[in-house]
Amino acid sequence: PLHLAASLARYPHLTPAERAGAGRAALALGRLDPADPALDGIDFATWLGRHGQSPRTVEALWDLIGVATLNATADRSSLGLAAMVFKTGLLSGNGSADIGWARVPLGHLHDTLARASLDAAGVRTELRARATSLTRAADGAWQVATEDGILDADTVVLAVPQREAHALLPPGALADPDRLLDIDTAPILNVHVVYDRKVLRRPFFAALGTPVQWVFDRTDSSGLPDGGQYLAVSQSAAQDDIDEPVSVLRAKYLPELERLLPAARGAKVRDFFVTRERTATFAPAPGVGRLRPGARTDTPGLYLAGAWTATGWPATMESAVRSGWDAAHAALTALGRHRAHPLTEAA
Repeated sequence: PLHLAASLARYPHLTPAERAGAGRAALALGRLDPADPALDGIDFATWLGRHGQSPRTVEALWDLIGVATLNATADRSSLGLAAMVFKTGLLSGNGSADIGWARVPLGHLHDTLARASLDAAGVRTELRARATSLTRAADGAWQVATEDGILDADTVVLAVPQREAHALLPPGALADPDRLLDIDTAPILNVHVVYDRKVLRRPFFAALGTPVQWVFDRTDSSGLPDGGQYLAVSQSAAQDDIDEPVSVLRAKYLPELERLLPAARGAKVRDFFVTRERTATFAPAPGVGRLRPGARTDTPGLYLAGAWTATGWPATMESAVRSGWDAAHAALTALGRHRAHPLTEAA
């Protein structure tokens, strides 16, 4: 990770000794194999402590990145998943730490554009068709019951959260389906503030020494027309705040934003609202690796997908995409239609 040496050397939130210690820990982390099952049973904070990382260093460096990517603090994170995040996101190459962000709503990327490709391929997309049961007939065909009727299928990829998957799985699909219920969830909270003027001149920032984690300027992507500014405060691992009333969150976060952004002190708050995802991700707790199933089930023609499956990644969009790749690959292989590019074939 020598490409990060200059950045670490200039990082003002650690002492020179702490920076040197963080560098040694990064080198040790780079030598770990995230796929080693032994790492899954150790929490990241314990490993960091063994490698000389103080609570201050954990907060100012390791949790700054880890909470946002793992949706958990170091003491609640599997060392295997943490090693995967830091090796892939920081240590593997000069460009690994580059930061990109969406300048359009994520719905445009994940829904509008994807739907256009699916439509062009002749795929029929059923919206608001909640699956209520999944059964396999004697001839091997599948029937998916929805609130509006029955969908017939030769192959099913069950891409729902782990608890919903457990409820829909037919008997015998997994050797121990109750393991899915042991995969816990973690919340994400987003605080949205619309000011009457521009108070932030950067696209985003992260904060230390405050309840505020990451703040993004969503003015352009939201289409705000009249010169105000729309900020989204993204709070991962939000167990303490997820059920708090809006009034409590307003009293907590507005003064912090004013402290961090002096221009906000004289600005008028036009709107303040909160979005809550109580089960936003699976919890990356130590031991979760042995609970995550692969794409294949024990029932022919039935496959699993979702960020919570055994992708080797934490609950990120990348993990979700890889799970779909794995499910498509497994299904096409079973059908004898495997090629070098399974996602192209599946589409």
